[in-house]
Parts: sequence; C-alpha cells; structure tokens
Amino acid sequence: MNSKTAKANPKPQQKSVKNGKVYGDALSAQEKKKIVMQKKKDKKAKKIAKSAQQTIPYIEMCRDGICKVNSRLYTKTIRFNDINYQLAQNEDKTAIFENWCDFLNYFDSSIFVQFSFINQKTSISEFKKAIHIPEQDDEFNDIRKEYSDMLQNQLTKGNNGLLKRKYITFGIEADSLRTAQSKLGRIEADILNNFKTLGVRTERQIASFGAWAIGHEPTPSFAYSPQEVIRSGKTPVSIRSS
Repeated sequence: MNSKTAKANPKPQQKSVKNGKVYGDALSAQEKKKIVMQKKKDKKAKKIAKSAQQTIPYIEMCRDGICKVNSRLYTKTIRFNDINYQLAQNEDKTAIFENWCDFLNYFDSSIFVQFSFINQKTSISEFKKAIHIPEQDDEFNDIRKEYSDMLQNQLTKGNNGLLKRKYITFGIEADSLRTAQSKLGRIEADILNNFKTLGVRTERQIASFGAWAIGHEPTPSFAYSPQEVIRSGKTPVSIRSS
C-alpha cells in the first residue's frame, strides 16, 4: 500500500476503567472542561435569591411608570374598570363585543401584553360606609334608607368582601429607555382611546408607583415613594427620573 495514500486508522477511544470494570468511553480533557463550564453556568442560572430585593423581577423603575424588565424589554401598566356588558341592550352588546375584538387585535407581535385580574379581601364595613346615604332635613329620608338598604344587600350578595381590580401591562423591546418612552407613549395613547371607545374608565395613577405595586393599594401599609427610596437607599433596584 502506498504510504502517501494510506489513511491512518482512527485512534480507538479509551474506556473508563475503575476497579477493573469498564464503564464506557473516557472523556477527553476538552470534553471534561466543557462539562465543568456547563455545570458552572447552570449553577449560576439557578442562583437562589438571598434578599427580598433580589426577588424583584425587574432592573429599573422610572417615575413615569415605565419598567425596565431586562436589557431590552420595557413595560407600562394601566388600571381599568369593568365593562357594563350584562346590563346593556343587545345592540350595545354587539358594539361592545366588536370594539373589544378590535382592541385585542390592536396588539401585534411586536407588543407584549398581559392582563392581570386581582381579587383582594377587604372589609365589608368599609364598603357599607362608602355607599351609605346620610339623612337630610327633608321628606325623602325613607327613600334614601330604602335605596341605601338595597345597595347594601346587593353588596353583600355581589362581591363577598372582594375588591376586584383589573390591569393591563404592555411592553416593547427597545435599545434604550428614550426609544422605549416614545413607543410606549404612542401605545398608551391608543390603549386609552380604545378604552374610551368601549366606555371603560381608566386610572393611570398606577404610573405613580409602578407595576410592583400591583397587589397592593397606596395605603399606609404599602407607602411607596420614589423620592423616599432614592433618599434612603433602601433598595438596590434602581429608580430613574425620566
């Protein structure tokens, strides 16, 4: 056989031997290094948070309500109220349904969108105070009492002491906060116009304390202030004025 054209036979892979038993093919130094690096990478990815701040799933919270979730994703959240669908006339129901479909179709593949529906247990007595109609110095107190009693009965039957709140969170990918601000501003305006068409009242005060306040109300037990956080340095999560 011509030595120039002959091909060298591949070197058989070594077997891993322990206590006289063959366990399989032995790994090369490069393969072992690759496995060690992958284990380190997996261990880093599964790092357990050691503080409450480390469990907060975003990078930055701006004062205008924009949340930087990761290096490219920016989101914003709006609170909205219910649509009075069941009490509407049939022709109104059709219009509401069509407008709702148009609203959902507005969000293309470039826009992240998530609806959050949160029920919180609350005090029935607080609701009763809110709907109580005080008596006045005239002849209509009987009507006021009857109407107030009816509202309280409906309250007891209806929500079982639950405060129901609804939010929409929308977001886009952008290279910078400045780019995200302009895009999210346009999307927010479109969303508010769509809600207005549906006859839905929106509450934009969510921007004053950001998406991390979902699940809480701005009460003394959850008093969030960007100025206070910046002044005290209580959290490592950065907050920007934008």
